[in-house]
Amino acid sequence: MDMSVFINSLRDPMGLPFYPVVFQGLMVLTFALHIVMINLVVGSLLLALWGRFSGKGYPLRLAHALARGVTVILSVAIVLGVAPLLFVQTIYDPLWYSANLLSAWWAMVFLLLVTLAFLAAYVFYLRSAEQPRWGLKACLFSIAAVVGAGTIMHMLHMEGLQPQSWAGWFSGSGELATSGWAFHGFSIGRFGHFMAPALVNVGILLMLYAWYFARRPGSDRDYLEWTAILGAGIMRLALVVQMAFGFWWFFEIPGELNFLAHPAFHFGLLVALIAIGLLFWISYRPLERAPWAALTSIVTVLAMGVTREALRMVYLKPFDYSIYQYPVQLDWGSTLLFLATFVGGLVVMAYPLMIAFKSGRGEQV
Repeated sequence: MDMSVFINSLRDPMGLPFYPVVFQGLMVLTFALHIVMINLVVGSLLLALWGRFSGKGYPLRLAHALARGVTVILSVAIVLGVAPLLFVQTIYDPLWYSANLLSAWWAMVFLLLVTLAFLAAYVFYLRSAEQPRWGLKACLFSIAAVVGAGTIMHMLHMEGLQPQSWAGWFSGSGELATSGWAFHGFSIGRFGHFMAPALVNVGILLMLYAWYFARRPGSDRDYLEWTAILGAGIMRLALVVQMAFGFWWFFEIPGELNFLAHPAFHFGLLVALIAIGLLFWISYRPLERAPWAALTSIVTVLAMGVTREALRMVYLKPFDYSIYQYPVQLDWGSTLLFLATFVGGLVVMAYPLMIAFKSGRGEQV
């Protein structure tokens, strides 16, 4: 059977309850927010580990603050990770489920690693002060578990993008690959490009931390300035590393896709160059310009998300798979319920977040 016919025949015969472009937009948005949180988790744990090993002064003080915050950040990252995964399962279901059949046990390991990473982060937070050795072990384990979970999710995504290789992976050795332990398609450049921003974003987080508490009465100005300068330095160094991984990734993209000539690539490259220039400019006055760094990072990640989605569509074009051709059976009831709960959730969360922001600075609420 022709592979394009095969893939399209695997679509849900019930169709979609709403227009696919809406699901696609929400997928890109929620993935961008999720990956920023994952970057902050990995970066915070790495920096907290460094602070713990230093064992004194400002680095140790910063490690305590990061250990307390990383549990919340990881919780948000897990929650935000559910949404893009659901959207992928909705509009790219033939690709996602084929990869999960091939690597079923790895999908189960992913869930285990996420759970263990969360528990280890809490052990690090609760035990690092009283039992430093336990805390360090828990921190190392949490980093390994988060990176391992990301590796698995990256692999599943890449397997789904290569339908031309499925037959070989399933039966290339002459026997059906039914073990569920298949591991194919890993891209070092692509994975590194998504993980290197961990240090970029944690550097911005340190700048925001200093900017936020600088207005708090009785704050330690010297400590906050040290934190902001440290964050700016980490961010600059990590930007160089991320650029290197970006070039590595682009050379890994199959030449026959001709993606370097695609408008989405030009858009992503332009945004990236502007963002790098802005972040270097911001880094020389980190305490005052921290909010601009955060805004620049979020906009850049969103732009990278758009470019990543365009690349996925380019990968699938030879197989005549387009989400815009997915059958649609409009269901206004479920769609309106979803939008109402989404907007309602934002409104409900806005007030306590505002209160927390003001109270953390010691302002009147």
